[in-house]
Amino acid sequence: MALNLPLRRSQRRLLRGWGPAERRTLGIGLVATAATSTALALEFGRVWRRGSAPMPHDADHLISAAEEAAAETARVAVAGYTDVSPGEKALFNLLASFVATFAIARGITYILRGRATFGPFRDFRVGRRHIHHFVPGIALAFTSGAAAMVIEDEGLEAPLAIAFGTGMGLTLDESALLLELEDVYWTPEGLLSVQITMATMALLAALALGARLLRRGERLVLEDGHPSDGVTPPGFPSEGRLESHA
Repeated sequence: MALNLPLRRSQRRLLRGWGPAERRTLGIGLVATAATSTALALEFGRVWRRGSAPMPHDADHLISAAEEAAAETARVAVAGYTDVSPGEKALFNLLASFVATFAIARGITYILRGRATFGPFRDFRVGRRHIHHFVPGIALAFTSGAAAMVIEDEGLEAPLAIAFGTGMGLTLDESALLLELEDVYWTPEGLLSVQITMATMALLAALALGARLLRRGERLVLEDGHPSDGVTPPGFPSEGRLESHA
């Protein structure tokens, strides 16, 4: 108890220094992290049960069995991602890059609060004017969106979707500033509506679409034993547990 008491006191002091905006940010971040971690854990367990790795109660070496299940889970994700249509892949890239950019931008902005620099990141100013990150976000979204419409190449849809999602994340992270026409980034007005609606909706959409990709990957890896084009990439198992017990 004596060892834990100083840590708890320091945590309480840290939380007392945070305002409602920071606490909402922390809460939303914890919920998002928990949801993503739960989805990954459920998929890992599902593949372990259905795949070729021995179950924990049958394994001679639990760590080796877990590593085999993790590798098979990764192959399921790769197979599901590569087998989808260009449109589905572009949509997943857009949602995933939007969520990642939103979280990274919010985290870096928080770290920069009250300090001049953080590694390569710093406030960008032209003269006395502070250039907010929605400016490059809008430019990136407009450029990639226009390129996607002009260039008739399905192979470029997925990378352009990443750029578009990144631009969306940078822009919508500061949408309250654009609506209020003043810097309300760390006020309740700037956080509550933007973070809860946009971050939660985008995260749930990305998780739902990701689950669809993983289900398709499971069919390819664990049931069919090969991608739908008939070519088995290196490292893909030729048979899953379902076929080995048949």
